[in-house]
Order: sequence, then structure tokens, then C-alpha cells
Amino acid sequence: MRDLKMLAVGFKPSLLSQQHLHLLLLLQFYGQVTFVSELLSKPAQKLSKYGWYANVRLQRFHMPEETAIARWLFSVKKGHTFHCGQHNVTIHIRWGAPPVINPTGSVFPNSTLWSPSLSLTLPVTSQSVTTFNLSDPAAGDWYVAAHLPEDDGRIEQKGFPSCSYFFQPQLSIRRAVDMPVLQPDAFLTQTATPEWSCLCPRLYVPEFASSLSVSVADCSSGEAAENENCSLVLRLGCASLQLDPVRVNCSGIRCSASLPNPPWNTWLRVVVESSQANRTVTFKVVSNYTVGCKPKSVGLEADDDFAKLRGNSSPANPVSNISVVSDTVTVSNHSLAQVSQRPVSACVGTVPVLFEELDVLSLRFTPVSGPNISITNTHPMLLSYPLHTHASGGTLNLQLTLNSTNATVSNSSNVVACFSPWTPVLELNHSQRCRTGKPPHCNVLSASSCRLSVKLPFPQSTTWYLTLQLTCNSGDCGNTSVVSVVPEVFLSACVEDCGPYGECRLLRSYSYLYAACVCTAGWKGWGCTDDSSAQSYAHQITAILLLTLSNLFFLPAIVVAVRRSYLTEASIYLFTMFFSTFYHACDQPGVAVLCIMDYDTLQYCDFLGSICSIWVTILCMARVRDLIKYTLFMLGALLIAMSMQLDRKGLWNLLGPILCAILFMVITWVYRGVRRRRCYPPSWQRWVFFLIPGLLCALVGVCLYIFAETEDNYYYTHSLWHILVASCVVFLLPPKEKNIEELGWSRGWSWSWRPRVCGYTLCQSNKEELYTVT
Repeated sequence: MRDLKMLAVGFKPSLLSQQHLHLLLLLQFYGQVTFVSELLSKPAQKLSKYGWYANVRLQRFHMPEETAIARWLFSVKKGHTFHCGQHNVTIHIRWGAPPVINPTGSVFPNSTLWSPSLSLTLPVTSQSVTTFNLSDPAAGDWYVAAHLPEDDGRIEQKGFPSCSYFFQPQLSIRRAVDMPVLQPDAFLTQTATPEWSCLCPRLYVPEFASSLSVSVADCSSGEAAENENCSLVLRLGCASLQLDPVRVNCSGIRCSASLPNPPWNTWLRVVVESSQANRTVTFKVVSNYTVGCKPKSVGLEADDDFAKLRGNSSPANPVSNISVVSDTVTVSNHSLAQVSQRPVSACVGTVPVLFEELDVLSLRFTPVSGPNISITNTHPMLLSYPLHTHASGGTLNLQLTLNSTNATVSNSSNVVACFSPWTPVLELNHSQRCRTGKPPHCNVLSASSCRLSVKLPFPQSTTWYLTLQLTCNSGDCGNTSVVSVVPEVFLSACVEDCGPYGECRLLRSYSYLYAACVCTAGWKGWGCTDDSSAQSYAHQITAILLLTLSNLFFLPAIVVAVRRSYLTEASIYLFTMFFSTFYHACDQPGVAVLCIMDYDTLQYCDFLGSICSIWVTILCMARVRDLIKYTLFMLGALLIAMSMQLDRKGLWNLLGPILCAILFMVITWVYRGVRRRRCYPPSWQRWVFFLIPGLLCALVGVCLYIFAETEDNYYYTHSLWHILVASCVVFLLPPKEKNIEELGWSRGWSWSWRPRVCGYTLCQSNKEELYTVT
């Protein structure tokens, strides 16, 4: 009788409902395996054009154990209604670590090994959805990265509407809750039915297992003889998109699949499927593994390791007995030595490794016995380096040095080194070649090349193994029987710290941390080592001279403001010129950089001074009383400083003060025009020779700043922006007020203020000011 079961499972908000986890139905077929359905979802994120790895939207999914089927649903939706053309969204999937991608086709640094991940291309018009199915996925963390095509270099101002795309991934899985365990050398009888023809037992692979085999025997059908072909498909292993499961088509009543060098300390999946329709097949499954090589046991005295850390070969404080739980239960050193020193035919040597966590994405592995490792030709030496999930966002570095001071390597002998995840390579010979694609990565140290360096960006979170052995081409190593090798294995944030033309940035996707290089001066690549489009030193000097010397065009504006007795405005122009000059001197990429103070401070003062200069110039054109003008000066400066602190690159932080000042100026001009019954300013010369040219300079400058700037022409367009803004101040700054000479600053650059007393108050000219041509 078929047994039906139901189980309630919770999950995160989905793409459509954004509600609590659903209750999903589970069915158990003929008492074999019960599968549950789970749904994992991530919030939608805005995609960016690819310039460097920070433009990638990275999501991490955890695949539970005993997952039989996984299905990703990728949806991309446009965030606007106007036409932007068709763009392709690239999606990368990788197991164990973030995907290493290279959309720009740049050159990787020397000795950098990486393997491409699975990539999907999704054309997007308004809304697109695609799925990706994977059977028998490997358990652990899976990473999904998405981005738009390569950045075209156009600088988009924040706040303007632009083409936006939102990416959201979802993962639906079928997981077994009572998957049978396949014990070694124990038969497991199963039946494949027409309703369910898949068996998914699992088995555990211990450490130092050299081979694994799974066999199907006694295959029979209920409607045929036992010797009839059962047509079964046997798969061994999990799919990780880099290593495919072993697949065997069974014919007859028995078959087997073998897996050499299986991954250690891992649960593997066994899948048996029947290719015959409408038939019930019964069979038996059995597994066994072979341990071909094990090291010599070190016993149970853990104090030996701490003695090695202190540089001693024996325990620092030997004791006569070891207490266990209480003083009445003791184990003598003699009996413990008998356990640890049992005769073992060791064919591999192991070296304990000290694991030190120095900083974020910074680890160091140090051999406990010292930096030098003795390598012989009798058996390989094995070192293990465990990497956890939080370490997969950095770069794993391996540096091997052949110590020629202790021993000399002959021309006929070499040291073979293999660096591999999951399982080591224990059978080494002189024919091992270096592989630049999938692991293991093997290379040879010899007398001619005594150094080896390997860099692995985004290493997979598992245990990595380093195997070293002395090999000889002719079988006779001569006088060389032992050599000394110095292995250095450490985890850094970026490849070679991004070099002189890059900066290593720490990135975050929710709680997951990873690092990438942002390059400057036209350099590109994973480690900023690709100089195919790099800027020359002369180009860098030209750029910094254009952006800094163009600010000298504020000098005429300062002189005109001082001559017309606008001292407050002149001081703001001087402030803007000073900080804009040194901000652009500090903002330059490459080696032509000069920073007189913190970069963030220079940027803040440059943005603040630029907007305040426009603010005071327009208010000065309004020609209001000094009390009102200086009150607006101060109030506007405080509000602009606050908005700069909130978002200094926002579009409305620039347009807001300009529009408010223009509105106030128009109101005052209209008021004066209505009151005088004629246009204000009344002089046509003022309009033709000053106001219209100034407005044209300002309009062209704003259009260049907002619409025309790109990464390539930034040095020219932004320098022209400086020139136009400084020039429009010279044209738009109003002439001197007529009563200034009576109240203060004279043309002879001397103080000549002579107040007249009218009763108890100082007399003051109340004559209305008019624009005049100066």
C-alpha cells in the first residue's frame, strides 16, 4: 500500500508573493525515499554595466545535503517604460566559490590559474525569465553572479532617468529526507517502479581512500527472467559544473562504476535509473573503497605539537602519567607509546600545518616542523590546507622554493609538486605536467627553475592538498636522496595586492565578504597588470595639468569681484579655485598624484565651493539689500553643506540651489520691472554684452557636465566646464553699487568712510540701484 506523507517547510519570500514559506507536499514512493520541496529566493538588485567586479551582483545559495534536483529561476525586469534597446544579461554559476569572470578579455597576471564558470546569456527587452536545471547538485554554497555588458565609459549623472534592469534569482530544490546510506561491502536491495525509477543512496568516503567502486547486481524484472537485460543507468558522484559524475550504462544483470581518487571526507551520491518503461526492476547495490596509502600514526600525545611550535623536538615538560577524568584512572607513557608506535607500512608522509587568521581575507599556513620540508624519492610528502567559506572570497597563493643551500639537485632529478582540492595526488612521477585549467595543478621544481608561484583567485571552500616528492628521470637520483623545499601558502585579499596601478577593495554581498581590484590609469585585468590600454606618463601629466590649471580661470572672476567691492563673493571664488585645483591633483590615476590632505575632504570642499559659487553669484544678481543678501548667503551655505553630506553627487544638490536662486532673482527682477513700468535691467547693453553671453556659457557648461562627459574625454570636458563656469561669473556679476564709494571701499584702495550724522542715526543713501555699463 502506498504511504503518503506531508510535511510543512518554510522558506524566504518568493518572487511573486513575498510572503512566508509555503507548505509543500511530499510523496513517498513504495516506501523508498521521501522528497521535500524547498524554495529559496533573493531580493531583486539593480544591474550595472561591467567595469570591474564590484559591478557584478553576487548572490549565494546554500544547497542542502541530499538534494536530488535543483532548478534556478532567473528573472530580469526593466525598471522604466521608455525605449532603451535590447541588452544581454550575463549570468555565471559556480559551486564552492564566486565565479572568476573576464568579460573584457583582459590578460591575467602571471602564474594565475583559474577555470571558467558556467555562463548563461539572457536577452532582455521588457521582462525575461529563464531557468537552469541541475540533477544531483553538490552540497554546499553555490554562487550566482549577473551583470550587463561591458561599460561604454559614459559618465551618467546621478538623478537622471536611465536604463535600469533588475535581476532576481530563485532556487527550487527537491531534497530527500530519508535517503538510505550505502554501507561498505553491504548489499542494499531496491526496486525501481514506473512511477519512480530513481534511487539516490549516499555513501561516505573516508580520508586516504584511493579508489571507490559501486556495483549493481542481481538485476531482475517481475515479468522476465533473471538473465534479461535490465537497462539500468548508474551514476556515481555529484554535479558541480566542473567535475561531472561517473556514468555507466548497465546491460545484463550486473555492472559497476569506479571512481579513482575520490574526494576525501565527503558524502557521495549514487543514482540508479531504469530506462525501461512500464516495468518494475529489482536490484542490489554494493560499494567498497580501497585505502592504498596511509601515513604513520602520530599517537595521542598532543603535547608534541606544542613542543614543535616552541622549536623543541621533545615535550617541554614530560610527565610520568596522564590523568583521565580523575586521579584514579591513569594511562602510563609506556602503554601509550605502544599504541602510537605500532608498525605501519607508511607510504606517505604528513606534516602538520598551523592555521593563522591574520585579518579579513588574510590567512597564513605555517608548517609546524619549520619552514623547510625534507622531500625524498621513497614516498610523497603531504600537507593539507583547509579553507572555510569565508576564505573563498580571496586569493590563495602558493610559493615553493627549492632550498639549494642544504642539498644540491642533480640534473636528472626533480621535485614534483601538485596542488589540488578535495583529494591529493599521491602517485607522482616525472611525467606529471602542469595544468592551467581544472585541478590538480602540478609543476616541477628543478635546478634550473627552483621557484614556483601559483595564484588561485576565489578558491573553492574545501581542503586543499599539496603533494611533494623527489623524482628521477632515469630511476637513479644519484647522490641526491633528500632535498629541502620551502612551501609558503597564504590567503590574500587580491592578486598581488593589485599592483601599483590598482587598489584592492573589500566588497560585501549581505554577510559574505570578497575582494576585487579596481584599476586606474587605463590598466585593467584581474590584478591590474594588463597594460594594453594603459595611459602613458605624458598622458597622465597632461590630464593633471588640464584639470588643475583650468581652475586659474577663476582669477579674473576674483579680480572683478574685488574691483566691484564684492568681497564675500571673491572669497568664495578663491575657496572654490583652491580646493578644485588640489582635489583634481589628488583625484588623478597613476603616479601623477598630489594630495595635500585627505581625499574625501578635498572632494567635499570642491563640491561645496562649486555650488556655493553659483548660489552667491545668482543672489548677487538679484540686487537685494545687504541684510537679506547675506542672510540668504549664510542660510544657503548651511543647507548646501547639509545636502553635500547626505549625497554630494546627487543631481538635485546641484540643480536645487541653482533653481531656487534663479527663482528668487526672477521674482526681484519682475517686482522692479512692474514697479518701474519697464524691463529690468533696463540697459540693452547689459543684456547683449553681459547677461546673454554669461547665460550661454553657463548653459553650455551645464550641458557638458551632465550629458557629454565620458571616461575618455573627462580631462577635456571637465576642464572646459571649469573655464565656462569661471567665465560666466565674469559676465554675470553685476556692476558696483553706486553708493559703495560713499560707504566704504574707494577706487584708490584706501579706507575713506566718512559717516554723516542725521540726528541720532547715520545717514544712508536710500536711492534705488540701477544696472549700469561699467
